[in-house]
Amino acid sequence: MPIDATQPYDDQNIFAKILRGEIPSKRVYEDDHALAFHDINPQAPQHILVIPKGSYVSWDDFAAKAPDAEIAGFVRAVGHVAREAGMVEPGYRLLANVGQDGHQEVPHLHVHIFAGRPLGQMLAR
Repeated sequence: MPIDATQPYDDQNIFAKILRGEIPSKRVYEDDHALAFHDINPQAPQHILVIPKGSYVSWDDFAAKAPDAEIAGFVRAVGHVAREAGMVEPGYRLLANVGQDGHQEVPHLHVHIFAGRPLGQMLAR
């Protein structure tokens, strides 16, 4: 069920548990600002999630509250993961759902990286 992007951070969400090591994940990258791992329900041949290590509900929450160094570190981590996974050519898609209309299902900021096939148009018309 989609969540409200303005709700307080819930430290019992699945990504918080993954960060704490309470739930296993197939990790592909980790640094001081981010953790990247394979999605357990991939929507493309390559589907990696990148999450910040800080407690942010959504992209909006992150952009408003995270220190500049954390924002830069997270954005660089997303690019690093895509490059290391060989996604740059022929291309990939980034997706960050925010709130109910954006169909955000986990109340922890996460960026999906999709690749491995032509992904089609962004939205159904």
